[in-house]
Amino acid sequence: MAIVTLSTDIGLRDFAVGAIKGQILSAIPSISLVDITHHLSQTNFPQAAYICKNAFVHFPSATIHLILVNVFEYPVTQMLLAKYQQQWIICPDNGILTMITRDKPIELYTIDCTGTSTLLSITSRIAAILPHLLQHADTPTLPLASKLVEKYPLRPTTGPDWMDGQILFIDHFENVVINITRDEFEEHRKGRGFRFAFNRNEVIEQLSINYSSVGEIDKLAWFNSAGYLEIAIRHGNIAGLFGLQGFNDQMSTNGYSSDSRILYQTVRVFFDNE
Repeated sequence: MAIVTLSTDIGLRDFAVGAIKGQILSAIPSISLVDITHHLSQTNFPQAAYICKNAFVHFPSATIHLILVNVFEYPVTQMLLAKYQQQWIICPDNGILTMITRDKPIELYTIDCTGTSTLLSITSRIAAILPHLLQHADTPTLPLASKLVEKYPLRPTTGPDWMDGQILFIDHFENVVINITRDEFEEHRKGRGFRFAFNRNEVIEQLSINYSSVGEIDKLAWFNSAGYLEIAIRHGNIAGLFGLQGFNDQMSTNGYSSDSRILYQTVRVFFDNE
């Protein structure tokens, strides 16, 4: 059975998600339609990419992933269709695609959205091409995309004896995920001792296997199931306790952005001298 997943920033308080599902099911009644989340951040693309990428990897080949996040950041003339790790991603042309893929996909097509003015008119165009995509999944007969908006995730910064990571995601339990992968950590560690430092004087000096490795209210650091560094307090909320935030849009007092920069809080890893 063909699978379509849906990831959006719409929330579930109005009719939009239900209407989009209705469009897709009307086009392909036999489809298996799976929700990833409808609470993606409209502006925090690194977080949205982290959620989507680490969910998508567990789906079978040929799954179609529809991502609707900050769709109207730019005038909508096209939606992108890209092949990524034997699956398909459909998303706005606003940079979210390369945030997930970390490179410009080789197989990249365009879905014409000229003349659309609402989200549902865009998703109607997408629903209309889904049967065709499923029928011609190996070689879609859609126009190739000649250009796209490219944005890429922040990478950790490093020095000889340190590594700085940014807070990527804060989960439901206020555990904090850092944009440092296990491979990046081990490559820079080179077998040395280490300590994780955050919020001035807070330090974690060892890696744990999981939450059961520490006492009831102890801090811990571990590499989660997505392979990213995570700091937490067992049976506590480390983000709330220490005032850790994933990102801050610098906002003016009237609520509109006064500066296009996004500020990330940093967690530093110190390595022992060799």
